[in-house]
Amino acid sequence: MGFKVFFFFAILFFSAVSAFAEDNSGLVMDYYKDSCPQAEDIIREQVKLLYKRHKNTAFSWLRNIFHDCFVESCDASLLLDSTRRMLSEKETDRSFGMRNFRYIETIKEAVERECPGVVSCADILVLSGRDGIVALGGPYVPLKTGRRDGRKSRADILEQHLPDHNESMSVVLERFANVGINAPGVVALLGAHSVGRTHCVKLVHRLYPEVDPQLNPDHVPHMLKKCPDPIPDPKAVQYVRNDRGTPMKLDNNYYRNILENKGLMLVDHQLATDKRTKPYVKKMAKSQDYFFKEFARAITILTENNPLTGTKGEIRKQCNLANKLH
Repeated sequence: MGFKVFFFFAILFFSAVSAFAEDNSGLVMDYYKDSCPQAEDIIREQVKLLYKRHKNTAFSWLRNIFHDCFVESCDASLLLDSTRRMLSEKETDRSFGMRNFRYIETIKEAVERECPGVVSCADILVLSGRDGIVALGGPYVPLKTGRRDGRKSRADILEQHLPDHNESMSVVLERFANVGINAPGVVALLGAHSVGRTHCVKLVHRLYPEVDPQLNPDHVPHMLKKCPDPIPDPKAVQYVRNDRGTPMKLDNNYYRNILENKGLMLVDHQLATDKRTKPYVKKMAKSQDYFFKEFARAITILTENNPLTGTKGEIRKQCNLANKLH
């Protein structure tokens, strides 16, 4: 009798531990293996097709992870359109220059044809970002799935969460620390600045009325040529490539550039000069393997930031619209 009682309580204990672990992790590898086995393959193929047609989509997918997952939760709130009662995160100043959201919808439609109402926009956002990283020559990062979609925009609290490129390194490090990312992780994630471009709106303050003396003088003429106006038109196609050497490749060339004072934004310069981050910049400049290792680790942490799982949230039918409640 005593053994049976012990066995009964042991089962209860391990069941409770198992349930606790599941509730706390929420996300799992290959979440859709039974409900939609082809989901990740479909997303990967769509990313390849879209990248082949529109190279800059990969930059957008990578940036989506940062802007969505940093603000309280990885729940695709970034993708929601504005309504009469709610301003979209996409339409705030902090989302300036973000585009290609329509291609997330293209991927969603392809997944819906295979498995209607199963795969969340939050998971599509994260997985398209992961596959976009590969398209840019970066590492493949195994990521968990099982996120659900939020129903509201977080436009009103963006400033509380997203670090800005003009803020001090102390603030930048603090914002990243709030989501569990340490200094080497910060340095690695900012390595995403090795691809894409920066609009002149974001960097003219380093050129006018006087050139920032911290900029490499050999790099300044190119920046002035690309950004000839002290007050650029936000709608004009005026930008500077983040990395003139390998602009379409996610690599460690970014770190060599910023050590030579060729970083476009203030945060790039600070990363290479602040004593808390410079050692990691130098290490990543020497080793792409180290950069990729820390980048993969930081992306994993960011994409697992406070997801909606279980019965929280919903599975949107369209990524730009919350489902209608009946």
